[in-house]
Order: sequence, then structure tokens, then C-alpha cells
Amino acid sequence: MPRDRGDRGRPSARRLTRAGAFGLAVVGVLLLARGVAASNAAVGLSDASGDALAVPRWLYVATGGAAIGASALLAGFVTDRGFVERVHEWRRDLGGGGRARAVGGALAALLGLALFALVVYRGIAGPPLSTINLAVVVVFAGGRAGLTMAAYAVGNVWPALNPVRTVGSRLPNGLVDYPERLGRWPAVAGILLLVWVETTTGVTDTPATLATVVAAYVVVGVAGTALVGSDAWLRHVDPIATFFRFYGRVAPLAWADGRLRLSLPAMRLVEVDERVGPVGGGSRTGDEPAATTDVSGGTRKRLVTGLDDVAVAVALVWELTFSGFVTTEQGAAAIGSVAGVGVPPILVYAFLFVGGFALFYGAFLAAARVAVARILTTRTPRELAVAFAPSLLVVAAGYHLAHYFAFFLSLSPSLWAVLASPLSAPTNPIVFALPAWVSALNIAFVLGGHLVAIWVAHSIAYRLFPSRLQAIRSQYPFVFVMIGYTVVSLWLISLPTATPAFLG
Repeated sequence: MPRDRGDRGRPSARRLTRAGAFGLAVVGVLLLARGVAASNAAVGLSDASGDALAVPRWLYVATGGAAIGASALLAGFVTDRGFVERVHEWRRDLGGGGRARAVGGALAALLGLALFALVVYRGIAGPPLSTINLAVVVVFAGGRAGLTMAAYAVGNVWPALNPVRTVGSRLPNGLVDYPERLGRWPAVAGILLLVWVETTTGVTDTPATLATVVAAYVVVGVAGTALVGSDAWLRHVDPIATFFRFYGRVAPLAWADGRLRLSLPAMRLVEVDERVGPVGGGSRTGDEPAATTDVSGGTRKRLVTGLDDVAVAVALVWELTFSGFVTTEQGAAAIGSVAGVGVPPILVYAFLFVGGFALFYGAFLAAARVAVARILTTRTPRELAVAFAPSLLVVAAGYHLAHYFAFFLSLSPSLWAVLASPLSAPTNPIVFALPAWVSALNIAFVLGGHLVAIWVAHSIAYRLFPSRLQAIRSQYPFVFVMIGYTVVSLWLISLPTATPAFLG
């Protein structure tokens, strides 16, 4: 990658770099504090406090959008390529631990199989009350909330737990070659399908239905690995494996070249090299052929290599926005109003779900086209969309934390209770009643995710373009889209929650 060394050694450039970084931190903290004070409404699956905003909602939402715009402008002052690269290339080798890793992996595989069997069995034979049924509590409090938070906060352990991988990799597999033209679009469809099932079929309230869905996922997964091979299925088709792999790239811990390495959170998303790699929606000749070299000399496969991967990143942002909307009083009222004129409710949900995803995806691709039109570059809109898409994963992590942090805390006693006595229902389940300030953290999670995403996009731009002006201007359309995402998400978490219309 060509380096622009013109700013090195110049006191004015260093002063701008330090001033920009300091200003970014100060303004971000001030606006975060202001946003946290502005609302104490819960989001998603948590219970709303019902208290009114201390400031007008429009001002609170505008303040959050302004925080993202201001952080992007201030990040533009950080023009020292050496400093930018040192941030995202910082690594610490924590050692191999080959034997410990092998033993831990074997125990995790057994644990995954045991949990799968318990979820299916207790979902069918356990108590019908979802709050004390092991299947519901483990899948949603343990997996959807806790394990996902661990994936982007610490590291991804799902490959070791995944029963599809444990069983499928040990059976004869790979009868046919996976059609590379499909890319990862089957996983995109699978993620959206699982979100649709979670939202509209009542699996959160019906343990037997949930057990059926979990059993079907494993059976189809094992059959798929037998057909196209374990690696191809898990990387291109399996929606849950894809879900955790993408979130896991945000985490500071990961195995690379057989050794555990520590990096700064979200910095492993800065993975663009000068070639960028394949950019077609499914025109790969291998799994993930493009790779970058880390600071220790090892290589890591690039996560986003095509428009199908861009769609995965957008889907992780959209699915949380969708669930946030349908679980608010205003969302339920809007859906009820449309259904009231004779439109079947399921069609209303389908139009909102598919149309919203298309809108989010189209907005991101449009930002790439605008960026190319604004700067003199030989790169295509598809290349820019592929390059900047990893920054969306930090946004999705912030959204997920806002949706599920309080939910996980409140149900953690129930989770430990069902795991401690898996074959019998807890006689006196406990749910934590959280103080109002915990729900106020949702604003910090959302804005914090966006602020880190701005830095990730800034680092990616400096690896894409040799010109500082090109690097800075290329980010603006994507920042504009992020501001839109921020405004929508902050508006949603300021609203009181409710049971989704026609689905309760």
C-alpha cells in the first residue's frame, strides 16, 4: 500500500492529529452523556420504564445524529497514516495453547450436543410456560443475547459449540461441489428467515415450536454438510454460523495461525489491502481467497469479499431495527392501522420486513455510488461497498447490545437456574428488576457503536486511497447513511415498548 509520508515529521500535522483525536473523544463523550440523560426508555425485549423524555424527542434524536456527523468531521483531522495504521494493526500474541485448545474444543463440542438435546427434549416435554422452560431461556437469553454479546465483546466460540459442525464434519460429506455463483446469499436468506420466524411464529412463547425449529436447523444442517461439505455449508449457507462469524470479527480475541491473538476491539475489521479482492456477489473461486497480512507476519482471511457479504452486514443492522420497531407502541399502532383497512397482518409484516431490508441495503449501495461520483478514482461502487461494509458490524454490535443487555441481565438468574437443573423446571424463577439507569445505557451503546464504526471507516479509507483528500471525501456518503441509521435507532429506543400487533 503506498504511504503518504508528506505529513510525517511536520509539527502542524502532528498537532492536527492530536487535536482531532482529542476533540473526537471530548465531543463524543459530551454528546453521549447528553444523550444518556435524555432518555430512560428501554428497547427491544426489555421492559420500558414508561417515563417521559426530559427533552423533546426531536432534539434528543438530532443530538445523536449530530454526534455521528461531528465525530466524522473530527476524524478527518487524523491524517497521520502511521498513527492510523498503528491503531488497527496493534496485536499481542497470547500464545498457542495447542493442548488446552484441543481439550477445550472437545468439551465445547460435547456441551453443544448436550444443549441441543436438552433444548429439543425440554422444549417438547418441559413446562409450556416460556419463562421457566429451558429451551426458550437457553436459546434466547443464553444464545440470542449472551453468546452473541460474548462473540463481539470477547471472541467467537460458536464454531466449537455448533452441533451441525460437530456431527457434520465427522460424517461422509461433500457429495457435490458447492455452486460458487451463489456466494453467501443462502446465508443472507437464512438469517432473514430466522428473524422472520422469531418475530412472527411465536417461538419465544411456544417451547414445542422452538424445539421443532431447532431440531429442523440441525437436521437440515447435517444433511447440507453431507451434500456440499462441512466447510462450504458452514461458510456459505449456515445462517447461525455466518451470524456468529461476522459478529466475531468485532471481538478483540481470535485464533490466527494456531495462536491466540489480542487486538483492539473492532480493529480486525480494517482488512482492506490495495487489491481489495473479488467484489462480485458470488464469483469466488474459493472460500475467501483474498487475505491481508497482520503485524506479526501471519495472514487472516478477509471477511467481506462480495455484495452477498455486504448484505449480511446490512441484515444484521436491519433485523434489530425491525424488531425494535414492531415492539414499540407506535409500531404496533401503525401495523394495526394498516391491517385495519383489510390487509392481512402477515402481509403487513412481510412488506415492512422485506421492504425495510431492501431500503437499508439500497441506501448503503447508493452511498458507494455517490462516493465514486464525488472523487476521482478508478475504484467501482461495488469495491467501495465491499470495502466499507465491515464498519456496519460495529453498528450492529451497538444495536444488539442496546436490545439485549438489559434483557440478558434480567433473565440471567433464570438462565443459571435452568442450567443448574436442566431436567426439572425452576420452582421459584427469579427475574432481576433493573434500575432505570440501566436502560439509559442503550443510548450509549448505540452511539458508541456508531462512533467506533466511524473510526473503522476512516481507517479503511486510508488504506484504500493514497490521497488524504480522497480518503476523507470517500467516507462522507457512508457517514450520511450512518447518521440515518442512528436517527432511526435512537428514535426507536426512545419509544415505549409493547407487544407486537396480532402476534402477542
